[in-house]
Order: sequence, then structure tokens, then C-alpha cells
Amino acid sequence: MSLSGTTSPYGTDDLDLDLRWWAAANYLTVGQIYLMENALLREPLTLEHVKPRLLGHWGTSPGLSMLYTLLNRVIRETDSDWLYVTGPGHGGPALVATGWLEGTYSEVYPDIGDDAEGVRALFRQFSSPGGVPSHVSVQTPGSVHEGGELGYALAHAAGAAFDHPELVVACVVGDGEAETGPLAASWRLPNFLNPRRDGAVLPVVHLNGYKIAGPTVLGRTSDEDVEAYLRSQGWDPVTVSGDDPREVFPALLAALRDSHARIREIQSAARSRAGASEQVRHSWPAIVLRTPKGWTGPAVVDGVQVEGTNLSHQVPLSGLADDPEHLRMLEEWLRGYRPEELFDDDGRLVPELRALAPEGDRRMSATPYANGGRLREDLPMPDLDAYAVDIDGRGVTMLENTITAGRLMRDLYAATAREDGGGTFRLFCPDETASNRLQPVFEVTDRCFMGPLLDTDHQIGPDGRVMEVLSEHLCEGWLEGYLLTGRHGVFATYEAFAMVSASMAIQHVKWLQHALTLPWRASVSSLNVLLTSTCWRNDHNGFSHQGPGLIDCLIPLAPDVVRVWLPPDANTTLSITDHCLRSTDHVNLIVVDKQKHLQYLSLEEAHRHCARGAGVWDWASTAAPEETPDVVIACAGDVPTQEALAAAELLAEHVPDLRFRFVNVVDLMALVPEADHPHGYTDSQFDDLFTADRHVVMAFHGYPRAVHQLVHGRSNPGRFHVRGFNEQGTTTTPFDMVVLNRMSRFHLAKEVLRRAATRPAGWRELVELCDSRLEEHETYIRANLADLPDITNWTWRGLPG
Repeated sequence: MSLSGTTSPYGTDDLDLDLRWWAAANYLTVGQIYLMENALLREPLTLEHVKPRLLGHWGTSPGLSMLYTLLNRVIRETDSDWLYVTGPGHGGPALVATGWLEGTYSEVYPDIGDDAEGVRALFRQFSSPGGVPSHVSVQTPGSVHEGGELGYALAHAAGAAFDHPELVVACVVGDGEAETGPLAASWRLPNFLNPRRDGAVLPVVHLNGYKIAGPTVLGRTSDEDVEAYLRSQGWDPVTVSGDDPREVFPALLAALRDSHARIREIQSAARSRAGASEQVRHSWPAIVLRTPKGWTGPAVVDGVQVEGTNLSHQVPLSGLADDPEHLRMLEEWLRGYRPEELFDDDGRLVPELRALAPEGDRRMSATPYANGGRLREDLPMPDLDAYAVDIDGRGVTMLENTITAGRLMRDLYAATAREDGGGTFRLFCPDETASNRLQPVFEVTDRCFMGPLLDTDHQIGPDGRVMEVLSEHLCEGWLEGYLLTGRHGVFATYEAFAMVSASMAIQHVKWLQHALTLPWRASVSSLNVLLTSTCWRNDHNGFSHQGPGLIDCLIPLAPDVVRVWLPPDANTTLSITDHCLRSTDHVNLIVVDKQKHLQYLSLEEAHRHCARGAGVWDWASTAAPEETPDVVIACAGDVPTQEALAAAELLAEHVPDLRFRFVNVVDLMALVPEADHPHGYTDSQFDDLFTADRHVVMAFHGYPRAVHQLVHGRSNPGRFHVRGFNEQGTTTTPFDMVVLNRMSRFHLAKEVLRRAATRPAGWRELVELCDSRLEEHETYIRANLADLPDITNWTWRGLPG
């Protein structure tokens, strides 16, 4: 239903005050886009006062600042905590303006004062060299959502609300953003939001009708159909529409008050019941807001309608240097907000408008929920000895490499649980927690689901805190919102399908990269992405499940943020998981397969190895530590490690005179030169490990080009010969996957013989043996549909002598 034209909920003069505060926000928004001097129009506007480059976006901004204005009134009335998530990221100047009006901006940026000179500085920095971008970015106080890449607002809002029972997240969804896949999936939130322990999300779908170049789908959809769609997803929507501020403001204020009251009713009812939650998917409030795009801006420019069309999306008046009429219209537009009544003689917001902002941390631009490091507490990490795998000799014991991480996460769930069913740690996974061998978590909690349950359901319920939803976008977005508001977590998914949300991870790296330069941004827990069901062991699922591309997406990004880990066994996985969960301000990519693998290192050895990042395994080398080898065998990843060890065993048995060094790399960024990454080895460390001049044959988990990229700049990088995944895949046997990609033990052994400094006795016979074994493999798998028994049952026997 529509609330336009309802009885005013305002008291005397309150509407006028809110309209003036809104006018101040709009004035500051336009000023940021256009002005570099004469910020408060204390003299006639001239071309010299206008920026030479007009950048920014106007169209969505008036709607954003109107909602902000009215939320401030609700906050003051209810003394409640709100977070403002801005889906239309192009509304950056509006949120910078409201932060300045609340005083927060001058607090975190003292060089942007709260007076006339501060307004000038505010305008000059916007979309300028050395200034701030045009989006609602990490530099914007109160923001946890950049919004430049559309689609993630509602997912971030949900992550912020999980386990924050007193928080309400106002999430503005732009009608352009509503066309994206991630946003469409995000409407499923009522199936996962538990009012007993979680906060609430209030979506405001802002339908101003247009994207940058044309109409939007929801903008051209009837109110009835939009409401019906939202209702089907678990929301209880109300529509507010109009183009007269004196009608829209009261209607929207009434909708916000009613929505807040309804949220508290749902939460109060859920929290008044003792014990577990009821299995009820609640109908949460939502608002559909229809207002003109570019509201209060120029209506017609050069005889063409601008307000209410896509032409107001960016800069409604351009070409000022060539068109004096446009400059006149700009001055008329700015003076229409009556800045002389909004700012005093010193340029400060007048007292009656300053009083409209909430106080302290209740200001949405100052809320600690938007600076989550202020709320973050370290996880109570247990002693890892309880989870250690006892190895019965190297390369003999078989175990799922991720099971230790699952047990650690199980106990973190228990250690961080609150009486209301909430906590500070969650695992996010697309329907694959047990498949990824992380099922120990179900010993202490269930999968979260607020929808109807059946008698056949298992480990599913409303109080569960394992977040399974078949959307990588939602898992990634939920976790990002969860971390940026002060908590801890892990996103676990199949390796190939992490690429679905790769762009989100890249954007999060960019956020953290800039956050590190802002002293007022407190450190947040790292984004931990655990990739399992990897390319080498998806032989049963086939080519679609075989793709290690996320490594390549992340390694070129900010070195202060990105970490890539390739543990070879369960104890190194445990050590790395512990390290990553303790870390802050990083994006940790952990790539390890879920299937059973051979185990090599004790926990103590694993700790030392992971701390170094890479190391020589003397027990797998025929060259003595002080000896210069004929060749170096290197590996990174679980399957590559096994194949490299098997190759080493072949070489030691058949060409015993060959002296080789065996190197395992667990921290991929150790390969990067010291100047390019904090974990990068110095040149002397690198040469001590790989020698300065010997050839290196490396078995690598991902695409070979990644290693070549990383070792660029090292001594003679052309001596690195990398075997990895080369887009050769199908439904086949496990060993055939390494054969197809020429990374098998036989291929590696032949490459070592080719690259060694000397040709040892017996080399030709070993080459012939490798070729014959590869032929035997090809014949055997087609006849028996399984790998050769000696391949399947291979374990490390040790080197002769």
C-alpha cells in the first residue's frame, strides 16, 4: 500500500527543521560536485569558483540524504543503534555531506573543519587528486559498504545484523542494483535471520526509475507487483511515493517509525520465550520508496527534462565554461537551498539544525558498528595440541586435510556462544560443510534455517549458526559484513566456484588496502577463504569443477593484505587456520583438498614450516644441507607434494648418483621479492633455498603462470620449470588428472633428468620406465576404470641409505 498523503506524524516546526537539514545535505552534495571556491556563495558565482573537472553523481543523492535525515529523528526518539548501508554507491557525496553535518567528518579528518574553511576543503577534496572518491567508500565515516560494484548491499547488511541483537541496519537498495544476481538472492534473508539473537535489516528499495542510461525493471513495475515479490520472499512491505517533500517526509517518517516498532515487536516476542527459537520465518518490515531521480535539481536543461530521468544520474549541468546559462542555473540551484539560513557567519551549521543529529556513537556516521575493530575481541583460540594428527612415519598416514580445521572451528563455536544463541564466530558455506569435511561443527550447532522443517531434516534449525546457502555471493557478502562489524569467520567453498564471488573478494582487498591508510579505522578480523574440493581431486565431478583461478585473481593485489597458503597436510592446515583466525586486515586464501591425503609433518614441525613459509625437507633430499645439488625439486599444494615426493623416490631409486634438494612451499607469497611483499624472501634467503643457479622443477597446485609471475625478478627466473593445472580436465581417475596436466611423478622425474646439471648413470633407463608406466596407466584405467593399485596405494618408503 502507499503511505503518501497520510496524516503528518510531525510535531510543530519539526517538518520544517528536517527539510532544512535535508537542504543543507543537498547543498553540500551539489557543492562537492561543482565548487572549489566560494563554497557558501558569499559572493556571486563565477566560473573561477567551479572545478575544472566535474565528477560525481547527483541523481540518487537526495533520496539517500532524505532517508538519513528521517532515520536521525527515529534514532533520537528511540535511542537505538542504526547502521546505514548505501547500495547506490554513487551517492557518495550525500553520505560525506551527512557525516560532516553530524560533526563526525571533522572529528576523523581534523583538516576538514566544521566552519566555512572546512566546507571549502570538503568540496575541494571530492573526486580530486589526493582526495576522496565519489562512492560511499572506506574513507566515508559510517560506511561498511563501498557500493561501486553493485549487488552486495543487502548481503553486507545481513552480515552486519547477524549476532548483533540491538542493531538495526537500514539498507538502501537502488533499483539499478536490484537487477543484479547477488541482490536478487539476498532477498532470502528472512529464512536466516533469527530475532532471538540477531539484529534486524530494514530494506528501503529506492525506486527513482532509472539507471545511468535507461529505465529500471522495478522502476517500471507496479507497486502491487513489487510488494507481492517482496512479500513472497518473507518481507512485509509498505510503499511511500511522491514528489512533494512536504508529503513524502511525513509518510516516510511514519513508515520508519512503524517499521522500527514492528521489528522490536518481533524481537521482543522471540526473546521473551525461554529456550530455543520457534521455527517461524518472520515477515520483516520493508519500505518501497518512489521519489524522482535528481530530486530538487534542475528540472529542465536546454529544453530537455532532466529531473526524474536518467539525465540527472551524474552531473545535470555540464559544459559551464562554454555555456553561461548553465553557470547561472547552477547558482540558482545552489541558492535555492538558502545556504544563508543553514550556515552561520563562520560557516557552521546553525544550532537548531546541529541539534537534529543524534549524539556520540548513536550518529550513524560515528557508530562503532561501521568501524568494527572498535567492537572486535580476539577469539579464544585453544591449544592446538588437542587437534594435532599423530603421524606414524612420514607419508604413511591417510587423513582428510580439512578435518583438523573442522574440529578447531567446532570448539570456537562452543567457546564464543552466548546465552541468547548468538556468538562472535560463524562459518559460511554453500551447502557443503560436511562435504568439505568440516562436519565436526555440527557436534555443537546446526545449520541455520528459519523456514519449515520436516521430520527427515538433520542438523538444521533456527538456532543453528552454520550459514549454508547455495550462493557464493551471499556467503562472501554475509561474511564481509560480519567481519567489518567486529566478528570472526570463515568462508569455505569448492575451489572452482569461489570464482563466482572472486570480484567480491577483490573489492574487499581494495577496502582493506585503503583502510590500512586511515588511522581512525580500527583493525578488523581477516577474511578467511578456505578452498576445498580442489581441481586435482574433482576427477569425479569433471571439468566444470576443476579450476584454481582464485589464486591468480588475488596474488597481484595489495601485498599488505593478500596471503595465499597451500598446506600439504592436516597439521599444516591446522597451524595455518589458527594463524589466519588470529590475524587482522588480511585476505587469507587457504587452498587444501578435503579428501584423504598422506601426512608428513608433526604439529611442531608444521608450526616451524608455516612460520618460515617454505623450507627444505632434508628427509626427502639426496643432497646434504651444505651441498650444492644438481637440481631442485619443489612443490606447493597437497597433490603436488605427493607427486613430487613420488618423483623423488623414483629418482633416488633409479639414479642414486643424482643429488637433488626437495623444497616445499606453504606460503606462496614467500616466492615474491622482499620489496614486493611483507612475506617475500630476501634474495639471499631465496637463493639459500633454491640455489642461485640450479634449475628448479616445481609441482604447483594452480596455473603455472602464477609461479612465473611471482619469481620474476629473482636470479635467473627462467630456471624455474613449473608443472601445474593447464586446463586439462574431465571425469576420470585421480591419477589421470595429474597425467593429463603433465604433473605426474613420471612427468616430474623426466623433467628433473632433463634439467639436472649432470646426467647420472641410469637416466635413460628411468626415462624409458616413466614412459612405459604412463602407457600402462592409460591402458589400465580404460580397462579397469580405476588407477593402478601401486599408484592408489603409494606411500612414502623413504630414500635409500
